Amino acid sequence: MGRVLLIIAAVVAALLLLGPLVGFVFTLLKWALVIAAVLFGVAFLSKVLKRT
Repeated sequence: MGRVLLIIAAVVAALLLLGPLVGFVFTLLKWALVIAAVLFGVAFLSKVLKRT
C-alpha cells in the first residue's frame, strides 16, 4: 500500500512540474514564430522595395 501511494505521489509531483515546463516551451515556441514572422516580413519588404 505504501509503495502504491509513493508511486501516486511521484506521478502527481511529475505532473505538477511538467505543466509549467510545457507552458514555458510553448511560450518559447510562440516567440520564435513571432520573431520568424517579423524577419520574414522585413525580408519580403526589402525585396519588394529593392525592385522598385
